[in-house]
Amino acid sequence: MSTILNAVMIVAVVWFVYQRLVPVKGIKNISTTALKQELTQKGKQFIDVRTPNEFKGNHIKGFHNIPLFDLPKRAQELSKEQEVVVICQSGMRSSKASKLLKKLGFNNITNVKGGMSAWR
Repeated sequence: MSTILNAVMIVAVVWFVYQRLVPVKGIKNISTTALKQELTQKGKQFIDVRTPNEFKGNHIKGFHNIPLFDLPKRAQELSKEQEVVVICQSGMRSSKASKLLKKLGFNNITNVKGGMSAWR
């Protein structure tokens, strides 16, 4: 009985880790180097999901601040017809924001890997 319980627990843990690590279909990940080229393209929405204080301290020109905690309420400010490029400090919050936007019906989402920590 305990062997079955252990096997079920192992499967549950593996599934949980798998769900967290596998990229979500429809969300593109780019480096900060690639972001520099993206910034020159029109028809994209650039969103920084850090807190307002983090954004005030340092941000990339062209990005608008919609903190992650406000995103569910403010997603209607974004067009589902245009690509949404999302950044945060390290890439973790922007990844969560990208998944949230996907659930809200956005189909063209790009997450910036490494976030502002990787921006030079």
